[in-house]
Amino acid sequence: MKNIIKLFCVITFFITNVVYADIKFWTTEVQPARMAKQEEMAKAFEAKTGIKVEVIPVEEKELGTRATAAAAAGDLPDVIYHTLQYVLPWAEAGILDVDANNDVVKDLGKNTFAPGALNMAKKGTKIAAVPVDGWTQMIVYRKDLFKKAGLEPPTSYENITKAIEALSSDDMFGFVAATKTDENFMSQVLEHVLLANGVNIVKKGGIKKQSWKLKKALEFYKTIAKASPPGELYWKQSRELYFAGKTPMIIWSPFIMDELAGLRDSAPPTINSDPTSPELASRTGFITNFSGPNNEKGAAWADVRYFGITADADTDEAKQFVMYSMDEGYTSTLSIAPEGKFPVRRGNSTDPEAFTKAWSKLPVGVDRKAALTDLYSSDVINNIVAGLDTANRWGVKEGELARASKVINSQFINRITRLYIDDQIDVDEAVDMINKSLAKF
Repeated sequence: MKNIIKLFCVITFFITNVVYADIKFWTTEVQPARMAKQEEMAKAFEAKTGIKVEVIPVEEKELGTRATAAAAAGDLPDVIYHTLQYVLPWAEAGILDVDANNDVVKDLGKNTFAPGALNMAKKGTKIAAVPVDGWTQMIVYRKDLFKKAGLEPPTSYENITKAIEALSSDDMFGFVAATKTDENFMSQVLEHVLLANGVNIVKKGGIKKQSWKLKKALEFYKTIAKASPPGELYWKQSRELYFAGKTPMIIWSPFIMDELAGLRDSAPPTINSDPTSPELASRTGFITNFSGPNNEKGAAWADVRYFGITADADTDEAKQFVMYSMDEGYTSTLSIAPEGKFPVRRGNSTDPEAFTKAWSKLPVGVDRKAALTDLYSSDVINNIVAGLDTANRWGVKEGELARASKVINSQFINRITRLYIDDQIDVDEAVDMINKSLAKF
């Protein structure tokens, strides 16, 4: 009888005092201020659920090797915050628990996510990792100058070419393109421009031979490069010249949005005598999706980040953490760096725009703070967020992102494009050289 009573007491204890496993969370947001915010979120989650989260910083450049080693040792963390490039390779390698991640997306509601972010994580009919945040590369342009000249916004090769012709002068470069071949910035800008005309370098199982679409795209890239200053140009010169009012168009990431408004002393607008003025922000428009003549629907180049529940996870607890971070705690998740963390989950069943609205009110900036809604109109904000609906990258749909990444990282497309820009080869030679180099992959 005493033993039965003891057993009853033990069972009662566990029913009334549910013991959860602690979980480990790897994050590539390693900057001290961002780590502090993630620690706060972990404590809030623990207070709500009783599940303790150990937030472990991992440098992005080390993430791949560390995950591979941990998988081999059967010691993966429960959840990893990671880049797009790992989604499908890790799903194939068994590092990610695809079913668990897909369950979370279904429970949150697929229709609440940006379609582009989901499509880039598709493995068959399932979503292999949970989209968290992202950003799309943008054409940043002087909407006041466009309006004054009677120009259409730079949504296509054609409109951009017309704007270059109309706005170039002795005091203004028509564009500032990326031409420094060993900079990742040129790789990103060039891929965006080529995607806009429907160029894709891979197909399922291999490389795709290039022809007239690439030719048209390279001719356009030469147009914007010839409208640019001479020399080797990357993000630094394009930002400086736009901030000084010396060009009406550049391609940049949304991390420029707070700087445009004079909120960062290390990158002040110099269009007038007040480096803290929001004047340039008020004159600026943004285009995320633009098109070439062979691809009317256009494309938006995007960088998306994901939560991946791993194969070694305490699955139930890991699911709860990801659900919390993407729902009740989602605004806090985005607040880690709002200017570069666009909400890939727009809202919930109550309000389909709940998270977009909350994100737009988060303070951005470094030396001064302001909400995006204080700086930009709702039309501007909705437009840049909508870029994630059509987000794309080479190799994603074909399951060949790893192959495409190797091609991009080799930078031979940059170098051959530069030879063409500098008139050392013609466009047909450039296409032929690119095809010969692609064949090696």
